[in-house]
Order: sequence, then C-alpha cells, then structure tokens
Amino acid sequence: MERISKNKIKFLRSLRLKKNREQERSFIIEGEKMVLEAVKEYPELVKEVYLQKSANLVINFPTIFEINTTESEQISGFKSPNKCLALLSYPTIEPQTSDLTLVLDQVQDPGNLGTIIRLADWFGLKKIVASIDTADCFNPKVIQASMGSIFRVNVVYTEIKTFLELSDLPIYGALLNGKNVYKTNLPTKGILVMGNEGNGISEEIQNLITDKLTIPKFGQAESLNVSMATGILLSEFFRSR
Repeated sequence: MERISKNKIKFLRSLRLKKNREQERSFIIEGEKMVLEAVKEYPELVKEVYLQKSANLVINFPTIFEINTTESEQISGFKSPNKCLALLSYPTIEPQTSDLTLVLDQVQDPGNLGTIIRLADWFGLKKIVASIDTADCFNPKVIQASMGSIFRVNVVYTEIKTFLELSDLPIYGALLNGKNVYKTNLPTKGILVMGNEGNGISEEIQNLITDKLTIPKFGQAESLNVSMATGILLSEFFRSR
C-alpha cells in the first residue's frame, strides 16, 4: 500500500462541503461494510480506498492508500472515524419509473434523509424527488444512514411545485388533518409527499395535494419522526401488492 499524501488528505477534507462534492462529483463512504459492498458491487464508482493496517482487512482493489488514526480523523466526517474509507464518483442510476413516487419537501436532517433512502430501496422505489432545499444526499451522515442504498436510489433535486403541477396522478400528503391511512383505500399509482421535520409540508405544496393522509395516534407521543412516518405510509401503500 502507498502512503497517503498531505495534498490528498486536504482534497478529501474539502469534500465535506457540498459545493466541492458537486464540483468534483465525488464523495466519501466510511466503514468496512460499505466499502466492501462498493468494491464488490460497484467497482466502477470506486476511485481509491484508504485503509489502516490495524483494520486487518483484505480488499481486492488496485488503488489502496495506507492511513493512520490521525489521518482517518482528518478525512472522516464523523467524531469517531472509521479505519476504512473510500472515494467514489457520483453514481449514475438509470432512470426508472415506479408506480409510486416519493416526494420530499424540505427534509433537512441528514439522518432522516438517509433512512428514507434506505426505505425507498426496501420498497423497490428507484427514485426520490426532493425539493432544492432538502439535505444533500451525498452528505456523509446521509450516506451512513442509507447503509448502501444510495447506490440504488436516485435522488432528483428539483422545484417540486412544478413537478407536482405537471402530474396527473393523485397526490397524497402526510398531514395532521388527513384521512386515517388505515381506513383509506390506497392506489397502486400515485405520489406521496413528506414534509419538513418541524413545519411539515409547506403551504404552497399543501395546495396541490389531492388526498390528505394521517397516521392516527393511539398513545401519548407528541409526534412521529419523518422517516418513521415515511416507513409506515410506504408500508400501507404496498400492503395490497
């Protein structure tokens, strides 16, 4: 293994910023499981691997740089850095259509977005349509929470108001004053809109929703996390399939 250079570390640190990731069309993944999956399943995306000797890990890849603990800390986007990291190109996922389209309106927490990407992958959704101000899907915390699903789900950032206005499908939205989702006959084709963690779906998007849904509360919890709510609603949409 070749030792990593200071210039390389400086470049990798720069990818913590969204503007630099977009300019280079590159991002970092961390952890043995994710790196091994990327090398095995998506080798065309992997540019370089960075590995501590103490990881005792055998990776079959031509470009591996040796790093130490300090260098891991300098590269990593986490307080507790991993011993194994990799630099990847942005994936190009072939456009595919699904009967159900998931739309995100200002979902800003990276952990929530990563979990929602993982949920989409679980239910076979190949695309998520997200508002411009939704968290960056290549943020390190999003990548980590997605657990590899970022390789299989295309997150498209666009003006969702225009996207919804052009659709002739029923538009379902998660709102407090909606119909009980457990007592609603849901279609196989449609759009599901999920809103911001604190404010829900914005007013201009609410005006475009044709069918309001709510998850009824039976206990005392104040609210549901948006990723949890997304999982429940997706499950209901897929119940009869």
